[in-house]
Amino acid sequence: MKTLKTSAFVLLLIIGQITFAQDQSYKETVTENPTSEDDLKVVADYLDALMSNKMTEAASLLADNYTGAGPGYQETETKLEHLANWKESHLARTNQKNSYVSQTFRVLEGDLTGDWVSVWGTYTYTVNDVTINLPYQYTAMIDNGKIARSAIYYDKLAISEAMGYELTAKKE
Repeated sequence: MKTLKTSAFVLLLIIGQITFAQDQSYKETVTENPTSEDDLKVVADYLDALMSNKMTEAASLLADNYTGAGPGYQETETKLEHLANWKESHLARTNQKNSYVSQTFRVLEGDLTGDWVSVWGTYTYTVNDVTINLPYQYTAMIDNGKIARSAIYYDKLAISEAMGYELTAKKE
């Protein structure tokens, strides 16, 4: 019985230390962004430029070494690829609208060090007479007044289904 009590006590100490370490880790690595207004404006101007097909303006808000990730696992694109994809999209899409809320924060250490803006929104557009309402989450790292990297997440299958496509299993 004594071994069980001692083991339980040690386990509680370990769990307590893990919980404490997680709280300390967040407080030590994430803080308020002192350039929040500027960074929020960069992202807002960038999203507005995309919606209004002002690709030169959008390009000016992306760093030359920009890397975008998502929406799928390990999907990435460079600045040139990203802008080319949007130019192609504008050929098919009409009635584009974007509504969102955003927040900003600074990461102080680790692989994600920098100033970040997170956006939760809904991008709406029409393609082939079908209106698509696309909820998304976009997070961008701002460096020297430009978007240096970003990640976007949305449901690609929902878009295909809204356009009348069905998901079927491969035949063996």
